[in-house]
Amino acid sequence: MGILDEDIQRVREATDIVAVIGEHVQLKRVGRRWQGLCPFHGEKSPSFSVNAEEGLYYCFGCQAKGDAITFVREIERLDFVGAVERLAGRAGITLRYTDANEQQNRRKRAELYDAVEAAVAWYHDRLLSGPDAGEARRYLRSRGFDGDDVRAYRLGWAPDAWDTLAKALKLPDQILVDAGLGFLNRNHRQTDAFRGRLLFPIFDVEGRALGFGGRILPGGDGPKYKNSAENAIYNKSKVLYGLNWAKAEIVQADEAIVCEGYTDVIGFAKAGVGRAVATCGTALTDEHFRVLRSFARRIVLAFDADAAGQNAAERFYEWEQHHDVDVVVAALPAGVDPGDLAREDPAALAAAVADAVPFLEFRVRRVLAAAPTATAEQRARAAEAALAVVAEHPSPLVRDQYLMTIADRTGIDPDLLRTQAAAGPRPAPSAGGGRGRDGRDGRDGRDGRRGDSPSGRRSGGRDQAAARRAGSSIDGPEVEALRLLVTHRDDMLEWLSEPLFADELVLSAFRSMRAHASVLAATEAADPGAAELIQRAAVEDTESEPIDVIDLLLVEAGRRELRRLDAAARNSDDPLQYARTIGSVKLLVEELQSEHRSVEAREQLLALLRQPAEGGG
Repeated sequence: MGILDEDIQRVREATDIVAVIGEHVQLKRVGRRWQGLCPFHGEKSPSFSVNAEEGLYYCFGCQAKGDAITFVREIERLDFVGAVERLAGRAGITLRYTDANEQQNRRKRAELYDAVEAAVAWYHDRLLSGPDAGEARRYLRSRGFDGDDVRAYRLGWAPDAWDTLAKALKLPDQILVDAGLGFLNRNHRQTDAFRGRLLFPIFDVEGRALGFGGRILPGGDGPKYKNSAENAIYNKSKVLYGLNWAKAEIVQADEAIVCEGYTDVIGFAKAGVGRAVATCGTALTDEHFRVLRSFARRIVLAFDADAAGQNAAERFYEWEQHHDVDVVVAALPAGVDPGDLAREDPAALAAAVADAVPFLEFRVRRVLAAAPTATAEQRARAAEAALAVVAEHPSPLVRDQYLMTIADRTGIDPDLLRTQAAAGPRPAPSAGGGRGRDGRDGRDGRDGRRGDSPSGRRSGGRDQAAARRAGSSIDGPEVEALRLLVTHRDDMLEWLSEPLFADELVLSAFRSMRAHASVLAATEAADPGAAELIQRAAVEDTESEPIDVIDLLLVEAGRRELRRLDAAARNSDDPLQYARTIGSVKLLVEELQSEHRSVEAREQLLALLRQPAEGGG
């Protein structure tokens, strides 16, 4: 199964790689290129470079590289077809497939998206103008949401009737059911999935409608919350409510705030904090963290993170390491929803986010704050409870630092606490916290790398060795010539010739670039090491003049030729036969190093250099 090559090329040409990557990386223009922090590995100084003209990116830190399709594949963990489809959707391009069955499957998914979008529009209009939606509008006003909020988030109202939506949309039975908008009753009549509920449409990161979260109004019957069932386009473990609106601010702040409810997300935005998202009726998953990590490195939990228990805590620590993120907790007032706090005291909400502390610190503080410490026995129990919480963290270095915190709060000698921790905590007393585990000393803490990243796996030993080899001449005129070949192709090809390259890897890259006009085609045709070098050259900026680099190459090549001729003359029975050529090369090299460089000198030296290459000598 695949997409027609012609359509893939159309997607590449229509895609603005800076706009695509800019949704995940804060890019800054530097000369002809764009730079930012690499999203594929942890770093503090930008080594990630984007060439907008060629549509390529390259990281000088981890060697991640590719075009817009590659970036979307890696950042969203999609296959090639999925990445092309995502970009085609952005560009409004309809794709054609080589497999008829796949064409039909993709068409079916498009029909589901269209059906949910139609439902969003219909429910939204019903909330704005429906006579039966008056109570829903009054409820929203009581929660501080006005008409602008309703329109911005496309909130809707599902009438308290059996088939109002079904009659309005007139969808085929299978589409209605597969889109999660309804079901067939025992009489095989279409029935709405949502009735008498305020609806929060759920969108994917690109803004496509996927489903709904429905809330019953106060005094209504049924569960307080109801969400769309999972289907071919909606997977709760991968979707975050509000990410389509928040992603730009998340990237800019390098921080995402995770809430529990849809109204919390809207409340944060109304308070001027537009980087909040929420899960859709499910606990946080590894997939959620993977999605968040593609936009930010700091994850703020804006809910009662301690209530999830020990198992959730261990998952948070694992996700911190696995995804190279910092998980912190906003200390919100007990019993107050972020949405309510946003309305009543937005400054306090912003301060809680700004003052968020690491997840483990938050838990240790809570345990110690809840425990009485008036007597020696109470302090010992408080210390044991805190030790049980600290023992859950996989890093011995982190654990030891929190032992010092416990020592400061309880007055117990740190060495005694270390002895207790090494022995393994007893079941935690009622002062707080959960049951502890032993210290798992064999595992290292975070080291700032993302060893599991797609880019890390992709650049295996062969490519990394090639990159190291390329690095030996990365600042020399040969690689500078490759950079200029990207931006001044015609000027460079007028003079560039194989004898001007001494490095075999650079020569291989030059051959591929000479044979293919586009950088992408040259990369695909080259060997792995040369491809790495081509992509690297394509994203590096240069201010060199083409003719200056040509002259440098000619001078270096002339010197190499002089060494070859001298050696040949010394080993020859008739060294005088080399004298004339040696003299000519010396004079031409000297002229190209002077202020009076001439076209004739370049032409003559290049002709002399080509002679041994053409003759096999």
